[in-house]
Amino acid sequence: MDVLQSLISIFTDYGYLAVFTVLLACGLGVPIPEDISLVAGGVISGLGYAHVHTMFAVGMAGVLIGDSFMFLLGRYCGTNLLEHRYFKRMMTPDRYQAVQDKFERYGNRVLFVARFLPGLRAPIYLTAGMSCRISYLRFLILDGMAALISVPVWVYLGYYGATNREWLLMWLARGQTAILVLVAIVAVIVGAWYLKNKRNP
Repeated sequence: MDVLQSLISIFTDYGYLAVFTVLLACGLGVPIPEDISLVAGGVISGLGYAHVHTMFAVGMAGVLIGDSFMFLLGRYCGTNLLEHRYFKRMMTPDRYQAVQDKFERYGNRVLFVARFLPGLRAPIYLTAGMSCRISYLRFLILDGMAALISVPVWVYLGYYGATNREWLLMWLARGQTAILVLVAIVAVIVGAWYLKNKRNP
């Protein structure tokens, strides 16, 4: 995979700062695959160029700061952003309406799910900020909980597959499905726990 190999080369040369910068760019809507970036960070850890647990921390920081930037940009600049050329391309009228509809239907839960929706993540976080329906702290908690599922999966996948590229590419292809299944399991467990406590206060 050309993108993965290119990122591995850059990260090998420039280390944690490069990983953090690329993840920040992902959060700002630059079309670089976040999952591939995290896997590349894991790979250089597995090859001995970085410490894997530090890479996980750097990955979390890059992801959360990038997401926070989009949310706070929406919060403080509002719908005026939609007139800007860059954001017009990211947030077409149809996409903006689709995101609004998701908020109406699913409420704040859509922020948790957004982490697993490449291409919609940045527009959803931007719209969440514009809507002023959720505090930054609550956004950070929801986004952080989702990131605690996705970030370690990708980083440690790269770490354990660093010397077995065939195995890595196979699980990279399956990874998104595996994460969605894990999210569904967590959602069922949380839902069952909530219902049980609601019935037995």
